[in-house]
Amino acid sequence: MLEQLSARIRQCHELAAEASGKAEETVDPALKVHLLEMERRWLVLARSYMFTESLGDFAAANAERRRTFDEGYRNRTEPHRDERRWLASIVESSDDAIISKDLHGVIMSWNRGAEQVFGYTAEEAIGKPVTILIPPERQDEEPRILEQIRAGKKIDHYETVRQRKDGSLIEISLCVSPVRDELGTIIGASKIARDITQRKQAERQAAILAREAEHRTRNILATVSATVELSQSDTPHGLKAAIRGRIQALANAHALFIESRWSGAELNQLAAQEFAPYQTDGQRAVLEGPRIVLNPTVAQTLAVTLHELATNATKYGALSVSGGRIQMTWSYSSDDTLAIRWTERGGPLVTRPTRQGFGSRVMNTLIQQIGGSIVFNWQEDGLYCEITVPRSQG
Repeated sequence: MLEQLSARIRQCHELAAEASGKAEETVDPALKVHLLEMERRWLVLARSYMFTESLGDFAAANAERRRTFDEGYRNRTEPHRDERRWLASIVESSDDAIISKDLHGVIMSWNRGAEQVFGYTAEEAIGKPVTILIPPERQDEEPRILEQIRAGKKIDHYETVRQRKDGSLIEISLCVSPVRDELGTIIGASKIARDITQRKQAERQAAILAREAEHRTRNILATVSATVELSQSDTPHGLKAAIRGRIQALANAHALFIESRWSGAELNQLAAQEFAPYQTDGQRAVLEGPRIVLNPTVAQTLAVTLHELATNATKYGALSVSGGRIQMTWSYSSDDTLAIRWTERGGPLVTRPTRQGFGSRVMNTLIQQIGGSIVFNWQEDGLYCEITVPRSQG
């Protein structure tokens, strides 16, 4: 009898040691708690065998052994009780949802993190199928997860979508691990769900910005390329100055884009920037028109166009003499196009050019690229120019 009893006690201690070892190895908080509880139960069973009432002679003969075992049991189990309480506190205070369920998908435990993430209280969730958290179009995920768990497989960092109590959807990163009993049989699963909605939104926003940056960069380079290609002068210095001026006009437009967070540029500000160097000698330019925000593509084109008109006015037109003035007005016309009117007065006598200059070619080419048109009318008292751009472009 004593030999049989000793074998049982020895087996209990071996199983307790095995559970303790597994608890030290696992990183799953829920599984660690479960294994430490298994160890405690095996030790309690060993003690019940050793000190059973029906073995009075055995117990009396081994009083010292009983005392030693009691001390050892307390020394061994008390820290584990503290550790279990510590682990339970970690689980309960975690911001992540830590949930356990049985092999039928019924929720068995629910921490505060789960309440925060999914909106259900523990009383509302425990005993309910875990499918209350799964959107209708993703209900087929749960059978696949349970199939993996029954096969003893762990699911790591599975990104999916779940549904809160109020019906709103959240994106989560999910880890699922099998839970085993003291005999090693899989009895359920522990799940850790982390809300990654903000992270995924940030990733999508970054992707959108990257595509937008690529589009804008290509647009800028195309405009610069066309500007350089169409630039010409009788001297290298003149060519350099022409290109520099046109690129500076683009840079001025981009400064406005930055201020508006790339939503575009106001036409009034775009024109005011171009006329700023000439406003020192009285009111050389008058700007009149409603507030209109141009998208970046149109704003770039009009920035270069206005630069060309101002440059020509400085060399040959109203800005080449002290008394010259320019009036620039804009409005939406009856056919729903943006119409910009440039009128020069008080400059030298104007004669119609016999050929199209390079500045005119630049303006024509760039305006046509955005579906617009530009018309020049050289009157005796100054140049009149009208630019039209489809409203969908403006």
